Amino acid sequence: MASATLSPSARERSGTDGQLADGDQPVTLTTTVPREYVHRAAVSEVFLTNWRRSGTDGWLVTAQWPRAHSFYVPAHGMHDPLLLIETVRQAGILLSHVAHGVPLDHPIIWQKVRYDLVPSALRATESPADVELHVTDHDVVRRRKRLVSLRQEFRIVCNGAELAHATLEYSCHSPAVYRRLRGDYGDLAQANARRLAIPEPVTPHLVGRDRIADVVLSPADRDDRWQLRVDTSHPVLFDHPVDHAPGMLMIEAVRQAARAAAPGCTLPVSLSCAFERYAEMDAPCWIQARTAEATDDGRRDVTVSIEQNGKPVMAATVTALPLPEAVPEPC
Repeated sequence: MASATLSPSARERSGTDGQLADGDQPVTLTTTVPREYVHRAAVSEVFLTNWRRSGTDGWLVTAQWPRAHSFYVPAHGMHDPLLLIETVRQAGILLSHVAHGVPLDHPIIWQKVRYDLVPSALRATESPADVELHVTDHDVVRRRKRLVSLRQEFRIVCNGAELAHATLEYSCHSPAVYRRLRGDYGDLAQANARRLAIPEPVTPHLVGRDRIADVVLSPADRDDRWQLRVDTSHPVLFDHPVDHAPGMLMIEAVRQAARAAAPGCTLPVSLSCAFERYAEMDAPCWIQARTAEATDDGRRDVTVSIEQNGKPVMAATVTALPLPEAVPEPC
C-alpha cells in the first residue's frame, strides 16, 4: 500500500491545497495506524505510524517510541530494548493484514522471535524516537491463497542510526481452526475463570523493576527457578482479554529471569525465543535460568526455559552486558 497522505476531504477541511491554519502542511499523516491492525485495544499502546512498499519484495514500516512509557521504562538514558520486540510484533501483525490479506479476526501465533542490537542506538533524547523497520518476507506458505506462515527479517533504524536486526516467524489461523486447536482452552470466559491466583512477587529491584505490579516472577524452591505471575489486570501485558499467557508476558519473564540470574548484566543486547506451546492460565508455569561464564567484556549468556505440566512452553537465550555508565553518541 502507498504511504498515507491527506485525503481530498481532509484538504477541504484544512483549507486551500491542504494548508493548515498555521501555514504548515504535513507530507504524510502523523497519527498511528489503526489499533485493530496491531491487535491492541489502547491507542496509547500503538507505536506504528505508517507503512509503504519498499522495492519489489519488502516493506518500510515507521514507528515512534515515546520518551517515557508506563511499562517499557527508559533507564540510564536508554530506551527499553523490549520496545524493540513489541514494535516488531506490531509490524508483523500489521503486514499480515495490509500486505498479505489476513482478516483482522484471524489469530497470529508466534513460533520464533530474535533481535541483536547496537546499544549506542538505544540512546534516548529529548524527543520521541523515530524508528524505521525495513522488512522482507521469506519462507511464505499459503494454502488456497490464504497466508499460513512466514518468516520476516527486519533491519531497524532508530533516529538515523542502525539499531538492530530482528527475525519473526509466525503462523495465521482462521477462528474455526484456532477453536479446534485450542479446544476448551479457546473459550475466553472459561480460560479466565480458571486462572490461578497471582502468587507473591520477588523483590522488584532483583528483576530491574520499581513496582510490584510490573514483576512477573514469583519465588520458587531455588534461586534460579521462579513461577510465572499472570496478572490479567496489567494494562500493558494484558491490553485486552486473551485465553492464554501472551507472548510479551513470556518474553518479559525471560528478561526478568536473566536479570535475576546475572544481576550485574542488565542490558539484553541479544534475545532469542522459541515458542513450543501455549502457556495456559490454570496451571503454574515454571521458569529456570542457567548462566554461562562472563566473557572478557563482561558479556554473559543466560539460557531460560519455561515449562508447564512437565512440558516445554518456551526456550530462550539472552546475551546481556553490564549497563554502560555513559552511552556514546550514535554514529
